Amino acid sequence: MVREGATLRQAGWDEALDRAASALRDARDRDGTRTFGMFSCSKATNEMNYIAQKFARSVVGSNNIDSCNRT
Repeated sequence: MVREGATLRQAGWDEALDRAASALRDARDRDGTRTFGMFSCSKATNEMNYIAQKFARSVVGSNNIDSCNRT
């Protein structure tokens, strides 16, 4: 669903992915160290958690990564 004003409408995959990519690009361009954070789940595999932190650090430039694994 895509919000247009106060209403929601269905969006296709291409539009949804373009909007998500645009929002991530915007966060990175506005200083990813302060505008982006990622939370991963302890039920995910080690490989999935690794790629999540790698994405946050390498692509967005943020070290703001947390997980419920540490509790």
